[in-house]
Amino acid sequence: MNEELSMVARAPLEGLLIVSAEQAVAAPLATCRLADAGARVIKIERPEGDSARGYDRVADGMSSYFAWGNRGKESLVLDYKQAQDAALLEKLLSRADVFVQNIAPGALARAGFGSSDLRKRYPRLITCDISGYGTDNPGSDLKAYDLLVQCESGLVSISGAPGHPGRIGVSICDIGAGMNAAIGIFAALAQRERTGLGSSISISLFDGAADWMSVPYVFER
Repeated sequence: MNEELSMVARAPLEGLLIVSAEQAVAAPLATCRLADAGARVIKIERPEGDSARGYDRVADGMSSYFAWGNRGKESLVLDYKQAQDAALLEKLLSRADVFVQNIAPGALARAGFGSSDLRKRYPRLITCDISGYGTDNPGSDLKAYDLLVQCESGLVSISGAPGHPGRIGVSICDIGAGMNAAIGIFAALAQRERTGLGSSISISLFDGAADWMSVPYVFER
């Protein structure tokens, strides 16, 4: 009976390793949710650190977004363009269950760590790419930030006062992408239990925002 109770009490993702080359809000929030569920999350930061560290200093000297989206993680500084650091990243990925990234479009692929290459080397690995505008389209190479996507998707047109559109007060497009990524990863883990194989997930800020605008778009027709 005690053994059964102990098994029930385990966190759902305990024993899983998540490696994430992440910055800003979207990917860190996704992996934070995985850490909350019991996974071990290793956050890969550039030598200059995650840009979100400098957003503000209001959380006891730390950035509010950084503190919110990075609890429960381990941090490792790597420059994957250097051979020794690239070898260490490769070693981590060979043991990982999930790899998440939201750095500049194409940067990891050029270094040999693109999703398609990784899944050939590690068929059980789940990869999740978070970008502004998705993959395989004319906007794939464009960088994005939250306010821009709020404007392009039309979210600002349904916020603020009549005649005075306004930004939604939190980084809602980043947050939505992070939550969509976490949902996709949970689904991919469930699928791997049945098939034994990983999968590739692609999440974009714009797609998530456009989906939320489905009802306003219909009303405007």
